Amino acid sequence: MNTQISPLHSYTPPSPDKLSEMLAQVRYDGAGLVSAIAQHYETHEVLMLAWMTQEALHETLTTGHLCYYSRSRQKLWRKGKTSGQFQYLVEARLDCDGDALLFFVAPAGVACHTGRRSCFYRAFTPQGLITLTQPEKDPHELYPNLAHSSTSP
Repeated sequence: MNTQISPLHSYTPPSPDKLSEMLAQVRYDGAGLVSAIAQHYETHEVLMLAWMTQEALHETLTTGHLCYYSRSRQKLWRKGKTSGQFQYLVEARLDCDGDALLFFVAPAGVACHTGRRSCFYRAFTPQGLITLTQPEKDPHELYPNLAHSSTSP
């Protein structure tokens, strides 16, 4: 198993018995999902919010590559498999209630399917919703087989 995260960081997965103990602490919602926030490990910029099943969390913690659950496609979403925009795990945290995950990641590319570094590129202002950043990548290059939309790929 390749656990290399980036040239600067490496991730060591927990032993199977410790992993089972940790997974048992996570509280999933009625659909079997838990929210997962990806945050840049150096800048602490919030990159995205996604969802995970126990299977996605297990894969993430054992491989060091972020794996989410796509609610729209109803299947595992291995971040970067289609787009090449991977996220590598540096550290994983569980909140006090056990119902939210925080991942410090080393991104290899942009996080958002719109081609932006972060999915949180719009701000509410007195003048209305404004766009803070422009795409760094063409979304059609990231997902050539998908029509560009505001929904997750």
